[in-house]
Amino acid sequence: MSGPGFFPAGARVAVLTAQPLDRLLDYTAPEGGCHAGAFVEVPLGPRRVAGVVWGPGQGGFDTAKLRAVHRVLDVAPMRAEMQDFLTRAADYTLTPLSAMLRLATRAPGLGDPPSMRRVYRLGGAEPDRMTSARERVIALLEEDSTQRFTLGELSGLAGVSASVVKGLARQGVVVEEDTPRDLPYPRLDPGRAGKALTGEQAEAAAALRTGLSAGGYATTLLKGVTGSGKTEVYLEAVAECLAQGRQALVLLPEIALTAEFLTRVEARFGARPAEWHSGVTMTERRRAWRMVGEGGAQLVVGARSALFLPFRDLGLIVVDEEHDSSYKQEDGALYNARDMAVLRASIAGAQVVLASATPSLESWANAQAGKYARLDLPQRFGAAVMPELAAIDMRAETLPSDRWISPTLRKAVEARLAAGEQALLFLNRRGFAPVTICRACGHQIGCDQCDARMVEHRFRKQLMCHQCGETKPVPSVCPACGAEDRLAPIGPGVERLSEEAATLFPEARIAVLSSDLFGSARALKTRIREIAAGDADIVIGTQLVAKGHNFPLLTLVGVIDADLGLQGSDLRAAERTFQLMRQVAGRAGRAEKPGAALLQSFQPEHPVIRAILSGDEEGFWRAEAAERQAAGVPPYGRMAGIVLSGPDAPAVFDLAGRLARADAPLRRIGAQVFGPAPAPIARIRGRHRVRLLVKAAKGAALQPALAAWAAQIRLPANVRMSIDIDPQSFY
Repeated sequence: MSGPGFFPAGARVAVLTAQPLDRLLDYTAPEGGCHAGAFVEVPLGPRRVAGVVWGPGQGGFDTAKLRAVHRVLDVAPMRAEMQDFLTRAADYTLTPLSAMLRLATRAPGLGDPPSMRRVYRLGGAEPDRMTSARERVIALLEEDSTQRFTLGELSGLAGVSASVVKGLARQGVVVEEDTPRDLPYPRLDPGRAGKALTGEQAEAAAALRTGLSAGGYATTLLKGVTGSGKTEVYLEAVAECLAQGRQALVLLPEIALTAEFLTRVEARFGARPAEWHSGVTMTERRRAWRMVGEGGAQLVVGARSALFLPFRDLGLIVVDEEHDSSYKQEDGALYNARDMAVLRASIAGAQVVLASATPSLESWANAQAGKYARLDLPQRFGAAVMPELAAIDMRAETLPSDRWISPTLRKAVEARLAAGEQALLFLNRRGFAPVTICRACGHQIGCDQCDARMVEHRFRKQLMCHQCGETKPVPSVCPACGAEDRLAPIGPGVERLSEEAATLFPEARIAVLSSDLFGSARALKTRIREIAAGDADIVIGTQLVAKGHNFPLLTLVGVIDADLGLQGSDLRAAERTFQLMRQVAGRAGRAEKPGAALLQSFQPEHPVIRAILSGDEEGFWRAEAAERQAAGVPPYGRMAGIVLSGPDAPAVFDLAGRLARADAPLRRIGAQVFGPAPAPIARIRGRHRVRLLVKAAKGAALQPALAAWAAQIRLPANVRMSIDIDPQSFY
């Protein structure tokens, strides 16, 4: 077997491994040879590790002394366009190429040969007796009847022993069967009729279909008010892509959104797509990875890491809620999935749809500049209308210091409950209280590992650091002065708000939606379904509830602290507050009954609050764009955040100072260096953090200059440096 990119046995090949090495390694091709892009197993020291044949070997080392590739793995080889994508993504984010390959190979058992596996699904029999352990197994299988679980996965996820599952299998409650590994996914039918579209929706869908028919790369911003039917419109684009025989990827910002979305996909195409996110079992993860590469998966619905799957013929990427900050990976390889989706599509000749009711300023500006096409859906679908928005001026409300629901909001909630409707109280703070203070000495209880206050989580009876996850019991004695019973929670979190709501509305069924209150993605998805079906009167939630959920009975949204996001020095504070408030307000009145959103604010005259209430979104974006342009910051300039961290604060500061003074490579492109300064959270997990900020003009070649600048300083073994291109957070 030969041809372009084929290396015969004994030829020198360069292999990229996912090991933390800064170079390609030379080997000789195995018996039978191998192609460029082949996934291989190679010896590295005493171990064998997986890698990809990246191309011909580099030379400079005696071929006779090279070790041979151990074997070629039985998976579809990496395509040249995927190699190009990983290389360019690594160059853009200044991430080692090996770390990018790690993102692209996050599936277990890729080297395992095809075989049978024993899996479990729900049967038709009833158990002879029901126990809590058996109930958990059955509930898990009922939750998603399409998934098959291995014995280890099922017992682990249900929190039971393997004998419980085996006992249910003996009674026929659970069916045990052997099935081939990695079967193709059921075929989706793009010809099935979708929902009837309105005139506006049909026009937008036709425009997207036309773009796909034309072929090649293009990006479209699909901007539609909440409830306008953006999903149905872009599913028409998915249908066109599938009809062409190409693959499609839909990215969602939150795992909890997948359950409702998958149901809609199944209704539209007659089968469920492949899934890729942390809630999927390892067995399904391996299957999805392999089938995407072989063409056995037409559509993938996933989280941001699904961008790194080995698509054989990618024709469409949809980034739903494209403005969402969770698309930015904040540890390890620092990348923005929205931007990487555009890069991947440009290489693959695919179309991109960026969907949002409140787009990021970056996408809005690209549409204004003509780089992206733009489609608007200004009306809600069907009988639903946009909610009425109003501010509650908290300066005029009479409220005790330990209460946060104003009398005006209370009356509005009571009216909705009396009508049999749901109300949402929104507060973007997890836990019970953000600060615990000693009223005797003023000490605030902080994390032992971080410079951050610990948040009380009363439901769990513990304090938690939201930076490192450290927990400790809630003390009864002040750790600073020893005073007993003088510790007091300051400020509200959603747990505290639920206590207040239970007092004010004693007859109401109250549900708290916060990511830290659910042990698994499945439990969270189940609770969201129950609430949508009417299993709560008042929903109390963090920003989790703003992300695309549809609660048909919900007609009132009350925002407890609309000013919260306006604090701080983040250049995107106004944009994020505007997006979050508009998104959460959009949860109200999505069915036939009209909705209302009330924003409690101590500064209702603030330009952002006024823009939210007036609905003049274009005016807000124009004003925000003008401010950013004048300041020369993204999207009208370039920025990079550099954080040095280590156990010795003076040593880290000294190193950061030397780096700041050695700025000649940056001055050559006209860039400025700000800092060093302590990071806003100056210590995390015991490591002291020093931040520098680099600012450059829009067209500056920032990455090469940053690479040359950073290379001047040799880092001690205990100091780490992270470089974040286009930072989204500045902690």
